[in-house]
Amino acid sequence: MPANFRAELVACLGQPVDENPTGAMQEAAFQALGLNWRYLTIEVPPGALKDAMAGVRAFGMRGINLTIPHKVAVIEYLDELTQEAQVIGAVNTVRREGARLIGENTDGKGFLRGVRVDAQLDPKGKRGVVLGAGGAARAIVTELALAGCAEIVVVNRSVERGEAMVAELAARTGANIRFQPWLGVYAAPTDVDLLVNATSIGLYPDVDAVPPVDLSGAQDGMLVSDAVFNPPETGLLRMARQRGLPVLDGLSMLVYQGVIGFELWTGRKAPEDVMKSALRQALDCV
Repeated sequence: MPANFRAELVACLGQPVDENPTGAMQEAAFQALGLNWRYLTIEVPPGALKDAMAGVRAFGMRGINLTIPHKVAVIEYLDELTQEAQVIGAVNTVRREGARLIGENTDGKGFLRGVRVDAQLDPKGKRGVVLGAGGAARAIVTELALAGCAEIVVVNRSVERGEAMVAELAARTGANIRFQPWLGVYAAPTDVDLLVNATSIGLYPDVDAVPPVDLSGAQDGMLVSDAVFNPPETGLLRMARQRGLPVLDGLSMLVYQGVIGFELWTGRKAPEDVMKSALRQALDCV
């Protein structure tokens, strides 16, 4: 059999992406399974997204990840969305099916798996609070709703954006989702089981930034989760630990959504432990 020197390509498109470690995790997985695949991390400003997507097609890429600020804007350049991506209204993973590009959303699925597996919390019947109303928040709220949360409160500074997201997702899922404006410092209520930071507050390089949240009134056992993965130990999670609350870092969500993406692209079972180890090494948190 003649040698094949052509690598299959996948990529992450976003801005900024310099500190995004997804490539380290995916490359380690490709190597572990002996796949001649490459993961490219590419800086794409908003105005260049259309051209970048044309490049994805021209290069025959097997798939891509989308990060800030492209999770919603990319939709117009795709051929199809999965039902869940339609409900969420944002795409973080694209897979190729023949000549067609199919938009998926694995953020919420990755988050939910982390809550269930790593934090040992079943969201069914629980009350949750999600900070933010961006792409990550949409995915997380949707998956919590589909998982049977009794109530989900979305807290956001932009009232217009927050109310619009809540109205849309409540109508699409039939779940009990309501909006609360983020005025000053948000005080966690005593009856909340799960609080999630789905904003970018605390993301590198602004590692000292902490969402204006008061955890003093939180019930014992309330899980505090942060979608920010770099650094893994955010200011919010440190504050929660000091309060004696259980925490779930953003690495959990990142690993599990990466596992799902790997399997969508390659059709192979992902080497989950390899990916977790590579990600922690990349972020110096072995």
